[in-house]
Amino acid sequence: MSFHSFVLFCWLQLERTEVIKSNLHPVFGKVFTLDYYFEEVQKLRFEVYDIHGTHSIGTRDDDFLGGMECTLGQIVAQKKMVKPLFLKYGKYAGKSTITIHAEEISGNNGYVELSFSARKLDDKDLFSKSDPFLEIYRINDDESEQLVHRTEVIKNNLNPVWEPFKVSLISLCSCDEDRKLKCLVWDYDSRGKHDFIGEFYTTFRELQTISGGDKVTWDCLNPKYKLKKRNYKNSGVVILNDLKLHRVYSFLDYIMGGCQIHFTVAIDFTASNGDPRNSCSLHYINPYQPNEYLKALIAVGRFVRIMTVTKDFLLWALGREFHQIMSAACSSGAAPAESLSLRAARDRRALRPRVPRSLFRLQVSHDFAINFNPEDDECEEIQGVVEAYQNCLPKIQLYGPTNVAPIISRLAKVAAGEEVTKDASRYHILLILTDGVVTDMADTREAIVRGSYQPLSIIIVGVGNADFTDMQILDGDDGVLRSPKGEPVLRDIVQFVPFRDFKTASPAALAKCVLAEVPKQVVEYYSHKAFAPKFPIADWPNSIPHTPE
Repeated sequence: MSFHSFVLFCWLQLERTEVIKSNLHPVFGKVFTLDYYFEEVQKLRFEVYDIHGTHSIGTRDDDFLGGMECTLGQIVAQKKMVKPLFLKYGKYAGKSTITIHAEEISGNNGYVELSFSARKLDDKDLFSKSDPFLEIYRINDDESEQLVHRTEVIKNNLNPVWEPFKVSLISLCSCDEDRKLKCLVWDYDSRGKHDFIGEFYTTFRELQTISGGDKVTWDCLNPKYKLKKRNYKNSGVVILNDLKLHRVYSFLDYIMGGCQIHFTVAIDFTASNGDPRNSCSLHYINPYQPNEYLKALIAVGRFVRIMTVTKDFLLWALGREFHQIMSAACSSGAAPAESLSLRAARDRRALRPRVPRSLFRLQVSHDFAINFNPEDDECEEIQGVVEAYQNCLPKIQLYGPTNVAPIISRLAKVAAGEEVTKDASRYHILLILTDGVVTDMADTREAIVRGSYQPLSIIIVGVGNADFTDMQILDGDDGVLRSPKGEPVLRDIVQFVPFRDFKTASPAALAKCVLAEVPKQVVEYYSHKAFAPKFPIADWPNSIPHTPE
């Protein structure tokens, strides 16, 4: 008989614990982390299953043992909640209960990586050697014991070396270096009747005495043997082989530590938007109210501006047609066409009278500076972005298709250069405003996978009433986004939001939605690279200076 823990449901499954075999009183070691919002009712459901196989929960072979519903607020208020389990139709599941412990994670978000081994443990088996595993419990203020971690089982070995594991400082000792920790060593039994080998007590302060090649050791004692056996010394020795203290920096740590957020906007100028001179166009400039592109741009840009240092924004266009001057007809004696850069586009008004119209040729660009100056494509503040957008519309012809990969690849290449500094100095956000379906879907998926390895986040706002099914795929919320070759993204960097869902909402509501995942994405990138803030604040504990490993 095998038991699987509760599963949390809040419309979506959130987490599940490990499986505890052959035990009617299981204590689960996995810790779930949830964000608590005081102003919201966050409903949760806990379900307990008896697992008969190795398949996921929900198969016909699994037995539902009971469930319970409550709110996160109730758990927070009680800190320790004990509730009966119910079967279907509100029937009690016998005398079964579930106990949930809650504690606030605040003030410190560091964690420690520990590596334990043991030597000469007692042999509890008759025809083979013990199958040892280690449990660590935190002793709370009320003398109750809270399981912190349970190692894997090492089969048939009296000198086990357990896999290194990570645990938060909050879970381990509530950030109290002197809080007592109780450690138990057991001989695993498949029937659930594990044989006790021994125990020892320690503190996090003692764990930290490990240094250099010196290891910390404890006698693993069995109190019964100690009382009965006159010459009893121990039931083995447990060894702390390594301790690595990590600091998990927050988004605020990186921003306050000098990380600059660079904001790039890419606006869709494909023909599907309609002629900007037509009032039905999504790009129509109404003198009385901004169009949807401007509303989305202003709403998101104002909030991003708070995080940026230079207050400058890069502004590029997708899929528009522009005029390139043929130098052969320039009466001023311009250089040959191949050496004439696009910078000349900003001087179009001065050059146009001297160039016959027949010597202009049309070219489609999928990533072109809207201010017509790719060498200096920055716009000052949000107002500069708005002005560049409005000034650009009369001078261009909308074209297609909607290719997004070029601008993503361009910015990912720029972001890749930031890794040279080996610090958290610059992070890039790309805001794409588009009205339709991406036409280079395969290339876009490839570009996003490549970009997930760089300090880059992508926000896509869908303008208009098109079918944005493909955008939901790029978002990756319903599954891991993969390249055409099957390579998964390193981290989820895309957030898609249809603007139509926020037409009647405040600009702050749209900004909150599209920027919600950015802080996590920033932390994920720098944590993966093990980059600390340029100017980190003091780490905890004060006695141990360190940087992320």
